Amino acid sequence: MVGDSLGAAYGLDPAQGWVALLGKRLAASGHPHRVVNASISGDTTAGGLRRLPALLDTHRPAVVLIELGGNDGLRGLPLATIRTNLAEMVRLARTVAPTVVLVGVRMPPNYGPRYADGFAAVYREVAAEGGATLVPALLAGVGERYDLMQPDGIHPTAEAQPLIVDNVWSALVPLLGAGG
Repeated sequence: MVGDSLGAAYGLDPAQGWVALLGKRLAASGHPHRVVNASISGDTTAGGLRRLPALLDTHRPAVVLIELGGNDGLRGLPLATIRTNLAEMVRLARTVAPTVVLVGVRMPPNYGPRYADGFAAVYREVAAEGGATLVPALLAGVGERYDLMQPDGIHPTAEAQPLIVDNVWSALVPLLGAGG
């Protein structure tokens, strides 16, 4: 799992985060996969792209989850840059892992529909063109609920983490074969 603060469980004990909970759910469901969380708060698609080759070489994963782009979007970076970086990450991941899952995030409405809609389209297009499975919105059903968000309005609470696992689970588990 290569991600940003959403994957790194910002503001929470890492064991409460959705990535750790995903690992526990996989084990409880009989899946043999071990989850390695390589998420860093504040990371961007450029940072993830720089880190990915060494991560792939070290861990030789069967499955790669990529959850990056939110910090790029919050900085208003060009969609073409985000797209290029994500596409290259998917391409690199597929050289090692047969299964790649691209986990999308949404932009807040104050970025305007043109940017927000274009941002969402980047994930759809990169997944389709790169042969990755798409989770369209990591925080679907969470980000709209203030009671499930930390005071910063960006990061989910501990109570939201199992719901986030559900968002990823439905896309991931069919790709894993035996178990769960």
